Parts: sequence; structure tokens; C-alpha cells
Amino acid sequence: MIKTVHECALECLLQTNPDTKSACVGRLQQAWEAGKLSLQPSGDLPVVDKAGQPEKPELVSPRQVPRRRLGTVEGQAAMLHAIAHIEFNAINLALDAVYRFAHLPEGFYSDWIKVAAEEVYHFGLVRQRLNDLGYDYGDYPAHNGLWELAQKTSHDLLVRMAMVPRVMEARGLDVTPGIMQKFQGIGDRESVAVLEIILRDEVGHVEAGSRWFNYLCEQRNLDTEETYFSLIDEYLHGHMSCPLHKEARLAAGFSQNELNHLEALCAK
Repeated sequence: MIKTVHECALECLLQTNPDTKSACVGRLQQAWEAGKLSLQPSGDLPVVDKAGQPEKPELVSPRQVPRRRLGTVEGQAAMLHAIAHIEFNAINLALDAVYRFAHLPEGFYSDWIKVAAEEVYHFGLVRQRLNDLGYDYGDYPAHNGLWELAQKTSHDLLVRMAMVPRVMEARGLDVTPGIMQKFQGIGDRESVAVLEIILRDEVGHVEAGSRWFNYLCEQRNLDTEETYFSLIDEYLHGHMSCPLHKEARLAAGFSQNELNHLEALCAK
């Protein structure tokens, strides 16, 4: 019996071991590209509210995640651990999009399987840097904010595309250059090189989110910008952090008008 892309994505989503999850995503991508997976949902997949996570890191509120000076090895590791946790969650978010949302064009699943595979690659790069410093993923506590946003947007793909790629991941485009500067300032060129790869690929991930958000707005006869800012009001109470990485956001599908509006929200 041919498996569906949805059930294979769910299998990967539920894996708790990072290595097992990463290998599962590799098999998913190979099977999809070989045309071995069906797009017809089986109809009996369980409803999943919790993605597979390892026992460590301990998940705490954002305020409980310790902040350490980057000038120490422990501080370097803490920063890299936070990035690794974002990348691990990004794997789950991409898999959840494939598993949860059915009856979409084939290109949607191609995009988000590719995103999941690239997030696996990013996670591996950051984890290797942690290992180089004598640490591993799970050594520090972390927060669950990204997955909580996935739960809040599980009812509607349009909302998911607006709030995850076009808000949370787009914010990553804004802050990554500053983090790179900090690593450069302490001579950690290896971490800078990893972040350069992540920033490059994340532009593509946000662009995929922009493209599918625009597609869904068109399908529903909604104005894209009006809908986007309405969702920011609803989910973020109109709050936005600046500065924006305008060049990266424009490459990722934001319009100049959207950037102007976002900067106006920052000024509030």
C-alpha cells in the first residue's frame, strides 16, 4: 500500500530523538522526490498537538532561559544552543505543515519538505559547533514559544503562513546579522560561517511562506496586506520589533509598503 506524504511527515514529526528525526526527514525527502508518496490523505491520521521532542532540553518560560555573556565558552554555547533549539523546532514546524494541511498543490509539499530537510542541515551544523565547544543539544533549558505558535495556528494554513514564516522566521532574518557580528567580535569565524548558511536559506523559507500566504489570500479573495496586518493585530497586538533587515525581507517576498507599515508598528 502506498503511503501518503501526510502520514510519512507525521511519522517524522513524532520522532523524539534528533538523529532519528533527521534521518526520517532524509527518507521522506527521498521518497517524495522519487514519486513514491500519495497526496491523497488517508483520513484516519491522529490529531497531534505535541511534536516529538527529546527529554532534554528542559522547556521553561522564555524568562527562565539563562542569559550568558558571549565572551565565555559557556556563553558561546548558550547562544548556539538557543539557535539549535530554533532549528529543531523549525524542523517540526515544516513537518507539521506537510502533515496537517491537505488538498493543496503538489508544490506546497515540495516546498515544505525541502524546508524541513534544510532545517535538519542547519540543526546539524549548529549542533556540531556545540560539540566542538564540548556541549550538546539539551545541555541548556529552552522555551517552547515556536511550537506554541504552531498550536495557535493549527486551524488555518493562511494564519500559519502569516505568523510562522512571515513573522517568527522573518524576525530571524532581522536579528541574525547582529548575532553574526557578536561571534565575529570574539573571533568565532566557524559560527559566523554557519549563520551565513542559515541566513541564506532562511530567506528562501520566508519567501515560501510569503508565496503560499499570497496564494491562499488570492484563493479566498482577500487583500494580502490588509489580512497580514489584521493577523498581526490579532496575534501580536500590533507589536513589532525593529530594526528590520529590509534587503532580506524584500528578497523573501515582502513589499516595500509592508516594510513601511511594519516600521510604523515598531515606532508605536
